[in-house]
Amino acid sequence: MDLKNLYTRLPSVDRLLSHDRLSRLLGRHGNAALAEAVRQTLEQARRTIREQHALPPWAASDDSLAAAVGDRVAERQRMRMRPVFNLSGTVLHTNLGRAPMAETAVDAVTAAMREAATLEFDLQGAGRGHRDQAVSELLRELTGAEAACVVNNNAAAVLIMLSTVAAGREVILSRGEMVEIGGAFRMPDVMRQAGCRLVEVGATNRTHLKDYRNAITAETGLLLKVHTSNYAIQGFASSVAEAELAELARERGLPVATDLGSGALIDLAAHGLPHEPMPQQMIAAGVDLVSFSGDKLLGGPQAGLIIGKREWIDKIQQHPLKRALRCDKMTLAALEATLRLYLEPDRLPETLPTLRLLTRPQTTMRASAERLRAPLAAALGTDYLVEDAACLSQIGSGSLPVDRLPSWALAVSPADGRGGTLERLAEALRALPRPVIGRLADGRLWLDLRCLEDETGFIDNLGSLARP
Repeated sequence: MDLKNLYTRLPSVDRLLSHDRLSRLLGRHGNAALAEAVRQTLEQARRTIREQHALPPWAASDDSLAAAVGDRVAERQRMRMRPVFNLSGTVLHTNLGRAPMAETAVDAVTAAMREAATLEFDLQGAGRGHRDQAVSELLRELTGAEAACVVNNNAAAVLIMLSTVAAGREVILSRGEMVEIGGAFRMPDVMRQAGCRLVEVGATNRTHLKDYRNAITAETGLLLKVHTSNYAIQGFASSVAEAELAELARERGLPVATDLGSGALIDLAAHGLPHEPMPQQMIAAGVDLVSFSGDKLLGGPQAGLIIGKREWIDKIQQHPLKRALRCDKMTLAALEATLRLYLEPDRLPETLPTLRLLTRPQTTMRASAERLRAPLAAALGTDYLVEDAACLSQIGSGSLPVDRLPSWALAVSPADGRGGTLERLAEALRALPRPVIGRLADGRLWLDLRCLEDETGFIDNLGSLARP
């Protein structure tokens, strides 16, 4: 068939728009979006004709073209940020949004989005309030700090602390704490952006109090400690405790600050987890300023929390960067709701998803694996072998990097023993209506069940699996 005849088989824009299938979509998407989708679909068909001298199968009739238009307009509205089943074995997965929100936080964010809210309004004085006030009061109560403020993440917290306290001056930091966080966030680079001059002391594996003492000069503006939450130095290693550094700082009339990163507000060891230093411990040790994240072990939204001496917090609040780094009402609503959960600490294993997932017993995941093994095997067919096996989860997001949590997984291996088959399976699972994210290791695809609480939803989701 010549090209002219192929082109004439395509309907006009108006004819295709009047198709029953598209008429039913008019109320949902509107005429403009549907018309644009029709034009793009027809142009794609013409391009295929030009390049391949053939009509594409999906353009063989008005019915199939209308279906293609419907798929196109629906795909255009599909959210790129979508819920997934996190079976990767990493609870606080940076690429998957870190901490899942508590229901009270979800409700608070929904209310803040839907209605006008007291973001910066003082109900008692009927005047302007401060957007950090509610969170600041909660952090003071929970940590014993004199004051607190909030910015949009912990990197911003470190930046504004350095800019406020030590701009134009020297900041003393141990070589063993010269960290790089994800996304090439390096402490020396942040120092330069804050206008500070970095002074390194000690060695990579050992730093002593005398190293700080000998480095102090008239140009020193701050003694800084950075918690190495995303790596660990083992063996012949030592560092200076915050209490010792705070005492030295007081002797020399200098402030001391600590970047805790993950910042657990409770004693994780009391819940059977590895210990992580807490902000309130730093305050009790005499540290002037402490920064930590909201979306890691705290279990809230992305935010950078700064607690400490009122004189420094007040200066941070007045810094020009504060407005640029401030949080919006949704973040503050979620953060306030999350912090209020800590006022009832006995209930945290139930109310705080992060803690609930981190403390799930291995026996719970094993029982889940036994229930899910057969449905998964049925969905995958005879090309795959599905077993349940013990595995180790990790906390993630740079928190407790060397510690692992006993877990249980569904382990899938190819019946033909070919690794490429697993790659195709992983891709097929990611293409599900609710993508399933596992991990490939040791010749198997591991679906760690630590973060799976909706077994019914997981099984129903498998019904859409195209055999890879």
